[in-house]
Amino acid sequence: MAEPLLKVSNIETYYGPIMAIRGISLEVREGSIVTVLGGNGAGKTTILKTICGVMDPQKGSVSFLGGDITRHDPDWVVRQGISHVPEGREVFPFLSVYENLMMGAYTRTDRDAVAADIELCYDYFPVLKERKEQPAGQLSGGEQQMLAISRALMARPKLMLLDEPSLGLSPRLVKEIFEIITRLNREQGTTMLLVEQNASIALNTGDFGYVLEVGRIVMEDTCARLREKEDIREFYLGIKDEGIRGKRRWKKRKTWR
Repeated sequence: MAEPLLKVSNIETYYGPIMAIRGISLEVREGSIVTVLGGNGAGKTTILKTICGVMDPQKGSVSFLGGDITRHDPDWVVRQGISHVPEGREVFPFLSVYENLMMGAYTRTDRDAVAADIELCYDYFPVLKERKEQPAGQLSGGEQQMLAISRALMARPKLMLLDEPSLGLSPRLVKEIFEIITRLNREQGTTMLLVEQNASIALNTGDFGYVLEVGRIVMEDTCARLREKEDIREFYLGIKDEGIRGKRRWKKRKTWR
């Protein structure tokens, strides 16, 4: 079997004296969508920040395309082929939609291809073309999420890191955003590592999943199998089975911590 595109090995990352992630190991294979599930404070965002170089791990390593990228600057990591769509979008509010897209292409010098890729982003998100001269800070939350994804695409990443793309969006917009994420994976071959609290849509979108609790991975499997696991169905999907089996499941769940 070929080596994974991304391999995270036993990383530990701290906020001051507080350990945020505890010996995390995971893999992302080329062409796949891998999802990390977990509640607030589980450490999902910290994993992405450690991969893209915003935070340095105190222990462990991150490899990409077979090379060590641990503790490198974010700019260097972007140039290797990793784009990050951060939680909360973080578009440049005073720059236009078009200028935000150009910022995503700052590592590139192929002007004609950049122009073609902007048009490709407009094809996926037509509202951005309508708003291309508008300051990004005036867009709705859903439009800003579309812009953040498009800006990341402008770097032509081999791997895209997506942090809570459903956050703060209506169910209709969440459905629309995830349909585009699926299309980008299938049509453009973009590999994705997705962290989400919305377990239902994440498990229906992803190929493989990890479940994170209090900085540790407590379960991993294909998304299809995770959807059928009793603990996931009850505590993440809200599907509760009655009777003794449910009580036993809760006891087993508590041992995860």
